[in-house]
Amino acid sequence: MSKICFGSSPTAPLSLAVRAADHVYISGQVPTDANSNIVSDDISKQAHQVFKNCQAALALANASFDDVVKVNVILKDVNDFAAMNKVYIQYFPNNPPARTTIGAALARKGLLIEIDMIAYAPKTH
Repeated sequence: MSKICFGSSPTAPLSLAVRAADHVYISGQVPTDANSNIVSDDISKQAHQVFKNCQAALALANASFDDVVKVNVILKDVNDFAAMNKVYIQYFPNNPPARTTIGAALARKGLLIEIDMIAYAPKTH
């Protein structure tokens, strides 16, 4: 099986998305803009930015939120779960994917959330 890597991070040695056969793996996305600045100190605004970044990474591999089968959410503070969930449901209103949500320290000061995804998106010829 071969893999195809899409995009790269300006701040870390990783690909934004990797296609391996019919699966697309999205690296952990954080709430930063095109200049790597954290967008806000509000969990809802950060969550929206993370989903925007995930959507862009999925698009690199010709996939979308409709193809996502697994999501991992990391929250700096588990007390932000309800606010994150209100944003989450806007992106997955029907037939949501499997999900794990955990609380953990994040790698950069100011980050409140990080999300990675797995999508099943068979290649079309």
